[in-house]
Amino acid sequence: MALEKVDLTRVKPYGDTLNDGMMQLSFTLPIPYGDEADEAARRLARKMGLEEPSVVHSHDLGVGYTFFVVYGKCQHTVNYEEIEVPKVDVEIMSKYEVEDFIKENIKRDVVIVGACTGTDAHTVGIDAIMNMKGYDGHYGLERYKMVEAYNLGSQVPNEELVAKAIELNADAILVSQVVTQKDVHIPNLTELTELLEAEGMRDKIVLVCGGPRISHELAKELGYDAGFGSGSFANNVASFIVKEIVERKLV
Repeated sequence: MALEKVDLTRVKPYGDTLNDGMMQLSFTLPIPYGDEADEAARRLARKMGLEEPSVVHSHDLGVGYTFFVVYGKCQHTVNYEEIEVPKVDVEIMSKYEVEDFIKENIKRDVVIVGACTGTDAHTVGIDAIMNMKGYDGHYGLERYKMVEAYNLGSQVPNEELVAKAIELNADAILVSQVVTQKDVHIPNLTELTELLEAEGMRDKIVLVCGGPRISHELAKELGYDAGFGSGSFANNVASFIVKEIVERKLV
C-alpha cells in the first residue's frame, strides 16, 4: 500500500484493501447464548453503522451473558489532518541525560513520591515508573542517580500521600490510576489537588498523574502539571519533572 494513496482527510478502517472500511469489534450483551443472541448482536452492529455485520465468534459467559466478536463494514471517515491532541511538551532525555541534567542544573537530589491512591490496588503502573527494575528495558526512578524515589504502593489515601510529601520535602508527586470504572479516578485525583492547595503546597511541587485512561489534557483540567498514558516510561516522566523544577525555579 503506497502512502500517497491515503487521503488523510477521509480516513476509514482498513481490512483487506485500502478504504474497504472493514473492522472488528467485541462486546458483551446481558442476554443468554444462542441464535437469538447472535441476531441481537448483528442488529446492534447495524444500528452502530456497520454494513453487512457478521458474528464471527460468540461465547457463553454464563448467568445470561454472551460475548461477541463482530466483523463489519464501516462507512464513516475521520479527518486525520484536523486532529490536535494536547501532549506533554518536553524533550525526552535518557536516564543518563536526566542524571546529568540534575547534576548540572539542580545540583542536589530530587525527591519523588509515588503511589496508587484511593481504592486502587493495581501497582503495575507506579511500579513500572518507580521500581528499580522498571519496565521494558527502561530502568525505574529508584535506579536514577541523584533521585530519591519513594514508592508508597497501593490504596494510599490522598491525605497520607500529602503528609509523606511534606515529611520528605518532596519535589514531585506521582499518582497512578488504573481503576477508572465509573470515572472514580476523577474525584480521587481532584481531591489530591485540593488537599495540596489547602496545605499551600500546590505551587511548590510538581504534580503528575498517569494511567490507561489518563491524558495530558485531562490531567491539566484536573489541576496537574502533566498526564502520562500507556506506553510512558520512567525517563519520560523524569524528563518532565526535572525540567519543570528548573523552569519554575523550584531548585
